[in-house]
Amino acid sequence: MKQWFDEKGRRLGVTILAVQPMTVSGLRTQEKNGYDAWAFKLQTSSRKPQIKEVRVNSSDFSDMKVGDEVSWVDVIKPGDWVDVTGVSKGHGFTGVVKRYHFAGGPRTHGQSDRERAPGSIGSTTTPGRVMRGKKMAGRMGNATTVVKNLQIVAVDADQRQVWVAGSIPGAKQKLVTLIKV
Repeated sequence: MKQWFDEKGRRLGVTILAVQPMTVSGLRTQEKNGYDAWAFKLQTSSRKPQIKEVRVNSSDFSDMKVGDEVSWVDVIKPGDWVDVTGVSKGHGFTGVVKRYHFAGGPRTHGQSDRERAPGSIGSTTTPGRVMRGKKMAGRMGNATTVVKNLQIVAVDADQRQVWVAGSIPGAKQKLVTLIKV
């Protein structure tokens, strides 16, 4: 992330995204697949290219052919609003203090081993079980997350960069999807 000053002089935190060239690798049609979409092949840093589908209206198929490269500079402009989808950072198996911001138990009065414990998790005789959805320790992160309504502040076509105001989900060098609002 970097900082960006807008026309009013306000400082914004921006995320710089590297945009990869997109090649049309296939067309999904209503007759053959049951829906209309373009399939794009993205060459990332890994050896295996990734295929992403973008659903479109059937009228958008007029000028697309397999093998065409899509110019993202024509689609994304400064001032546009986008939703950013990515996989959040994984934190592994975490306790309730880190996962749900529980306060934990007291540090005194003989509670030497209850400092980061969740406390009571069940009720008494009725219903005599732990209720479904109880916040407990478990796996945190590594889930698909959408951050909505982020503004594009700059586009650098020469360096293939898009500057988005705000933070986006995921670790560095991971694939994210921009959807124009």
